[in-house]
Amino acid sequence: MLKIQEYKSIVFDCDGVILNSNKIKTRAFRVASSPFGYEASRSLENYHLRNGGVSRYAKFDYFLENIVSINSKKNKELYLKKMLKIYSEETEKGLLDSEITYGLHSLRTKTKDSSWSIVSGGDQDQLRSIFAKKEIIHLFNGGIFGSPNTKNEILKRELGRGSIKLPALFLGDTELDHRVSISNGLDFIFVTAWTEFRSYEQYCIENSIKNISKVYELIA
Repeated sequence: MLKIQEYKSIVFDCDGVILNSNKIKTRAFRVASSPFGYEASRSLENYHLRNGGVSRYAKFDYFLENIVSINSKKNKELYLKKMLKIYSEETEKGLLDSEITYGLHSLRTKTKDSSWSIVSGGDQDQLRSIFAKKEIIHLFNGGIFGSPNTKNEILKRELGRGSIKLPALFLGDTELDHRVSISNGLDFIFVTAWTEFRSYEQYCIENSIKNISKVYELIA
């Protein structure tokens, strides 16, 4: 693994890495699915926690098809639209109020020659809006990217376009972040302080993954 300032590109997940927002998203899944009852809502929450980094679109689609078994395409589309609306409303204020990780601007100064990008499972339009309102959008000169495209699709596309250049480093907090970074040739560091991946310690040991609590540890 290179020194942090030697990477041409640094890619960050958003929730749990840049923003302390994982619990906000988990609660929003619970609220959006609550009309289907406690057991169904709990099942979605557990599915969400097992699949960190997967978009809301994919999770709600799984919920409607596999947990509550909505067979009608028309009804499924109506429920999906309604759940996405509730989820967006629930997360908007929470994201605006969420804590930004300490030391972000200092790390940007240290890595001034690197391109910074966000690759998130969060909604792309919402991400860009939130980052603009929190006045950190300018830090990410490589772009802010999210769903409905998957993280793997985004990485492949941006590597192809050259907005992400190797050698590159991905800072994430889920198993998915690790898998997509490695499969696309990026180094990976697991950021642990706000992760909801319950077995991250064992996962990092088994896969020889470097981990840090928060990104400020990279400043030293």
